[in-house]
Amino acid sequence: MEPALEARLDELVRRRNELSHSLSGGALTGGDFVKFSKEYSELSPIVEGIEALRRAQGELAAAEEMAKADADPELKALAEDEMRSIKQRLPELEAQVRTALLPRDEDDERNAILEVRAGTGGEEAALFAAELFRMYQRYATLKGWRFELLDLSDTGLGGVKEAAASITGRNVFARLKFESGVHRVQRVPETEASGRIHTSAATVAVLPEAEEVDIQIDDKDLRIDVFRSSGPGGQSVNTTDSAVRITHLPTGLVVIQQDEKSQHKNKARALKVLRARLYEAERQALAATRAADRKSQVGSGDRSERIRTYNFPQGRVTDHRINLTLHKIDKILSGEALDEIVDALSAADRAQKLSMVAA
Repeated sequence: MEPALEARLDELVRRRNELSHSLSGGALTGGDFVKFSKEYSELSPIVEGIEALRRAQGELAAAEEMAKADADPELKALAEDEMRSIKQRLPELEAQVRTALLPRDEDDERNAILEVRAGTGGEEAALFAAELFRMYQRYATLKGWRFELLDLSDTGLGGVKEAAASITGRNVFARLKFESGVHRVQRVPETEASGRIHTSAATVAVLPEAEEVDIQIDDKDLRIDVFRSSGPGGQSVNTTDSAVRITHLPTGLVVIQQDEKSQHKNKARALKVLRARLYEAERQALAATRAADRKSQVGSGDRSERIRTYNFPQGRVTDHRINLTLHKIDKILSGEALDEIVDALSAADRAQKLSMVAA
């Protein structure tokens, strides 16, 4: 490993030992104890990986010395076997250490706001948007996450113009963050008599859920309008002005919530979505600054970027960012096989970050 990296590993081991001494001394109280405990728990798995790597390096050096010094052919052969075994393990141990050193996305452990909107393709696009929304709902169920509907605007024919949900659980954003972008579908609509394949699209946005401490919203920056909720075709579904439209004046962002009968609940949900959108805008601006001209292999997360195609006639799903094709469209749309795509995207992201560190 490079001298600079070795020095960094030494520093991490030293820091973990310092923290261990401080925590066991009994002098820390309150906030300091919590802060140091958190840092210790984050450093421990990294240091364990470093120690495993260095043990293997030490064992290799000892085996090499034995192979050179020992005249006994049998002992020499044993030492050479040990050397081969350790050399096979070393690259994996080193890769694990390098991966552990990658900067963590602080938002990975957050809950998420999911937004799905029908794109080009009329009713067929709306039907596809509804299928995607159900896919994420089933995936959340399989993961043991809580899926709470925030907003649903349907077409009355089984499709949705747009839908939003709050997803709560462990590592929700980490698992879903690469889903943002344009999802394209290719299939023959039921209404197509000639059997011609149509192409439609839907847009997915996955936003890390922001806390009030993350995004401070000044009341004077908001315009809040209330109106009567309505269903498909404008038919009234509520006789009171419970629907809420919040406009964030500095950015022009507009959020509408009308699913609840309570104006108070709709306002709270709208603020929750607005806070997530403002937080995501800050994240994207910061990421763009940090990345400069370098673009991640798995894409920028821009919602205008086409990321995946679902081809029904061929039964395949292709993620264009990593050129991954799986011929199991039914299992992906049921949520069962979505992990295969998520895992591949996460691995590609780690590989890209490692290559950028190496460069």
